[in-house]
Amino acid sequence: MQTIYRKKEYDVRKKGGCSLQVSILASGSKGNSVYVELDGARILIDAGISAARITKGLRARGVEPQSLDAVLVTHEHIDHVRGLRTLAKQYHVPILATRGTLAGIDGGAAFAEDMHRISDDFTVGAVTVRPFPISHDAAEPCGFRLEGSHCCTLATDLGVVTETVQDAMEGADVLVLEANHDADLLRQGSYPWPLKRRILSNRGHLANGDAAWALTRMKKPPHKVYLAHLSEENNRPTLARDTVNDILASRGITLDIESCLPEGGAEIIM
Repeated sequence: MQTIYRKKEYDVRKKGGCSLQVSILASGSKGNSVYVELDGARILIDAGISAARITKGLRARGVEPQSLDAVLVTHEHIDHVRGLRTLAKQYHVPILATRGTLAGIDGGAAFAEDMHRISDDFTVGAVTVRPFPISHDAAEPCGFRLEGSHCCTLATDLGVVTETVQDAMEGADVLVLEANHDADLLRQGSYPWPLKRRILSNRGHLANGDAAWALTRMKKPPHKVYLAHLSEENNRPTLARDTVNDILASRGITLDIESCLPEGGAEIIM
């Protein structure tokens, strides 16, 4: 198993008594970024907002950007890498992604020395990171499952929940799962048909109902589910949550569900 680590240049003040913290810094078509602290490892998943916003969001939680152990990148689309170049320039944090994603990052040559290719499971400190392939119209996209004393899985930007994705969701204490759109709102909305077709395809984005049915198939219910990457035009936070809860209720399932807002703000500490 590949080992990735970053030597801290100064003492990092740990939050008392918490082994898992998941903070949604931003979520949606305008930018995505999630901070995860697990067993002392500090990991940023995606940098799709400005480096300034990322820095502000981290510092609001008592985290200095230079204390990050790694930045994991799901794919090269701009709403996942917008702040990556400046973040790398300012802090030289290791950037970990698949070969296809690294090759597809616009301007990536400017910070190539900070890039690390991943192809299999690897460790960041005491945390095992398991990348898994997702179905999306990008070069080599993936989700991430982080395992330690707790488990967190992020699965967004996927047109379909494959068996591989379902397996990666299973047993997660905190699950960040895409619920991008309401299918009827999308079909009746103002988007041109080619864009609608892309979103509805198996390489597009996950509908509220599809997210819900994936949750019904889980054998062990998560402690917390964040519905992420909601479309501002073809979805609503309450609609996504209510749709998922209604389908879960039809199967006698109750989960702690929260819809993420574009500006982020959702957070759990365990």
